[in-house]
Amino acid sequence: MKVLNNKVFLNTGILVIIILLITGCANNEPVGACVSGIQYGFWGGLWHGIIAPVDFVISLFRSDFTVFAPNNNGAWYAFGFIIGSGGWGFFGGKGVSRRRKRKPDYQ
Repeated sequence: MKVLNNKVFLNTGILVIIILLITGCANNEPVGACVSGIQYGFWGGLWHGIIAPVDFVISLFRSDFTVFAPNNNGAWYAFGFIIGSGGWGFFGGKGVSRRRKRKPDYQ
């Protein structure tokens, strides 16, 4: 069992090193021009979350389009975005579903 743990530890370490090397080559985007305009808050985040699927499709074809506003006020924008996109199942899924009435079993 000790050999297996050493192999797992070695493989995990190699994977972490590879991920760090790959992400170290990531391109940095200049955002100086973005922060001089309107800052989006909760309501902007909510709206951007609602239209996120459309924004995502458009962003695949246009480089000047983003899903998440770079010029936002932080946590409130992110909170609105998550609620607007239906994140964490607030507006859908099993959490909102009504109980179904069971039909009686006639045997």
